[in-house]
This record gives sequence, C-alpha cells and structure tokens, in this order.
Amino acid sequence: MADTNAQDALHPVHHHAHHFASAEDEFEASKQGMWLFMVTEVLMIGGLFVAYFLFRGMYPEMFFEAHKMLSVKMGATNTVVLITSSVTMVLAVTAAQRGQRSKSIGYLLATFVLACCFLVVKYFEYSEKIHHGLLPGGMFTNHELKDPKSPLFFSLYFVMTGLHGLHVVVGMGLIAWLIKRSAAKEFSPAFYTPVELVGFYWHFVDLVWIYLFPLLYLVG
Repeated sequence: MADTNAQDALHPVHHHAHHFASAEDEFEASKQGMWLFMVTEVLMIGGLFVAYFLFRGMYPEMFFEAHKMLSVKMGATNTVVLITSSVTMVLAVTAAQRGQRSKSIGYLLATFVLACCFLVVKYFEYSEKIHHGLLPGGMFTNHELKDPKSPLFFSLYFVMTGLHGLHVVVGMGLIAWLIKRSAAKEFSPAFYTPVELVGFYWHFVDLVWIYLFPLLYLVG
C-alpha cells in the first residue's frame, strides 16, 4: 500500500488565505510579521538584561555569592534539553517541507516532550529555591546569604527565568496546535508556513535560555 505521506507530497494542496495571491506571498508576509514580533520580544527581554548588567555592576560581590545558590547541574540539564528540542524542531520543519507528515508529527511530539522535561526540571529548581527561602524582595528568608541586597539577585532570577518559562508554555501550546493541524493533513510541501514560523519562535526561546544560563548560573 502506498505511503500516505508520499501521496501528500505528490499531490500537495496549495493552502493560502483568500487575500494572498499565493502561498508564497502569504509566507513572506507572515515571516515579516514574525520578525516584527521578535523585535518586540527582544525589546522586552532586553530591558531585563540591561537591568541585570546594571545591578551586577553595582553589586558584583553580592551577585557572585548569590549565584552559587543556583544549581549549575539543573541549569546545564535544561540547556541540553532545549538545544536538543531545537534540533527536533528543525527536523519537524524539514519533514513538513518534504511532505513527510508522520515524521513531522513525530519530531513535533519529541519537541513537546522535551519542553515538558524543561518545565519539570524548572519545577524542582523553583521548589528548592522556595524551600531555602531564596525568593524575590520581601519574601526572601534565607540566612546563608548575608548581603542585604541578595533578594535583588533572586528577583531578577525569578522574573527572567519565569518570563522565559511562560514563553516555553506558549510554545508548547503552539506545538500542540501544529500537531493537531498536521494530523488533519493541513500541511504539505506547498504550505507549511505555520510550522516554520513556530520553529522561528521556538529557536528564539532556546536562544534566550542560552544567554540566561551563563549569566545567572555560571558568571553570576
């Protein structure tokens, strides 16, 4: 029996919104919109990075001592998890471009599972911080760190990693949406715009973490 994916590739359906002349025009317009969205994301997250560098310059000793309370092992594990998820996302996009629906769904599922692993590790990491009183602002109750400015480090830590975690959750929702549409055979070599754009978003989320990991966990 012929493979359904091969049939889809041989007989692609040219999906595009009615106000676009072709799927190619829709993809270009969508890609420009995604880049514009990414710029707004960079501006938002960039403000937090600026705050990090300003306060680190003001209180270098405190940052150095506070960062030792973070688990490098957990941070490194999540870094490997997200880098791997970027690879599976690339494979999912490539499979969608080639009309390999089953492979695309499989790689999307793998990306989703890896995102779940990231959140599970983050849950245990947050639980440990809560247990030791390493919390933002007035909720800080830890007695190991003597510098009165120590809560500032953990305020930045929870805001920056929490915002990143929210983006991971949003990405998981988008990946689940792609899996549903892929299962409904809505993508083909002629139309895979949503898969590629979600891939752009996911790589951005991974890239942010690649910056967060060394700044928070390694150099303090």
